[in-house]
Amino acid sequence: QVQLVESGGGLVQAGGSLRLSCQASGRSFSTYAVGWFRQAPEKEREFVAFIRWGTYYADSVKGRFTISRDNAENTVYLQMNSLKPEDTAVYYCAARRLGGNYSVTVPDEYAYWGQGTQVTVSS
Repeated sequence: QVQLVESGGGLVQAGGSLRLSCQASGRSFSTYAVGWFRQAPEKEREFVAFIRWGTYYADSVKGRFTISRDNAENTVYLQMNSLKPEDTAVYYCAARRLGGNYSVTVPDEYAYWGQGTQVTVSS
């Protein structure tokens, strides 16, 4: 069983930066695939970034966001730079255990989710 807790959200001006953290319980977390998703008002939940042994990003955040993980601390990070108002959303981390084929951008592929953290970018 894996539990995820996001933190680091807040209010920032356009062009600023935030670093989100996703801290996990679970002895095998280092073997899990982890994704970051976001959901803005009146929009569907959308994929942001993914990490396992490699990384993958949505086109909308490439060059601005960086996903990383510290397995010793059971934590995955999302460094967000050059933030734009359209980045405003609730950000969630999600985890998937090893095994099977899956699409990393699809929310339903992930069994474990955090509670979300609000990111608001002002113009």
